[in-house]
Amino acid sequence: MGTTVTHAPATEGLSKDKRSEPRHGPVNSPRPAALKRRGRRENLAGYLFMSPWIAGFLLLTAGPMIASLYFAFTDYNLFDAPKWIGLDNFSEMFGDPRWQHSVRVTLWYVVVGTPLKLIAALGVALLLAQSRRGQAFYRAAFYAPSLIGASVSIAIVWKAIFSDDAVVDRTQKLFGVNVGGWTGDPDMIIYSLVALTVWQFGAPMVIFLAGLKQVPRELYEAAEVDGAGKLRRFWNITLPMISPVLFFNVLLETIHSFQIFSSAYIVGGGAGGNACGPADGSMVYTCYLYVQGFENSRMGLASAMAWMLLVAVALVTAVLFWSQKRWVHYEEGA
Repeated sequence: MGTTVTHAPATEGLSKDKRSEPRHGPVNSPRPAALKRRGRRENLAGYLFMSPWIAGFLLLTAGPMIASLYFAFTDYNLFDAPKWIGLDNFSEMFGDPRWQHSVRVTLWYVVVGTPLKLIAALGVALLLAQSRRGQAFYRAAFYAPSLIGASVSIAIVWKAIFSDDAVVDRTQKLFGVNVGGWTGDPDMIIYSLVALTVWQFGAPMVIFLAGLKQVPRELYEAAEVDGAGKLRRFWNITLPMISPVLFFNVLLETIHSFQIFSSAYIVGGGAGGNACGPADGSMVYTCYLYVQGFENSRMGLASAMAWMLLVAVALVTAVLFWSQKRWVHYEEGA
């Protein structure tokens, strides 16, 4: 008769840990509940650190924006309770000749002042991109007006420079030009504001300078070997290579130009006279908004004007982003 042989489990050569593991594999030591509690604690810590910013945003930014949107459809004078009037503020605004004049002055300032400022910034950046002695000093000197140019003190000094019988007026007379001070002339005061914004070209200059440093020198060397002159190298190499930086500066400076207020208010007269300059010569949009909101106590109409400015800036920004595909060149894969 045959002998039946029974085989023991093949456990030889295996460690105790291996033999004790279930056949479906090892069990993960961290528990999902513990991981969830840890994640909630980390999120709570993050929200606690962010709470000052969140509170400031809700109380100082989002809250006033929502309130101004409501006031734009009301008759509100800062003293009495707002009264709902629908679209009356907007219809009055569009039919106001002074509002239309402020739009024209602002558009003129944006169209003329912004390109001149960017041209000055790019020109100085091209000069400072070349290695020369005292380069750090020149960069700091040209950038300094951007730090102090928006202050009230500089606006007061600027008004004094362009007033009657001041530096600019006396210099004009040396060349036989007798037009008087610019700040007292309704047709010339806007040019003093343009000169002030062009003088503050330091910030876009630094951005241009950073972009110029990224242009490969090999491209200029190859173009020079091919016989390309300086103007052609600038047009075919420099501008395409720094076009993203140029787009950024155009966008940023255009938005800043729409928001001009302090310099126009101080140079135009401020609290000592007509807030928008002689014969409304420097009546930019924000200056007229200030007049309606705080001098005439028509906060509802001022809120409507503010939201119209926001819509206009958003439309201009959208057009710039739409147009960038035609003239902005990014690196492959960017």
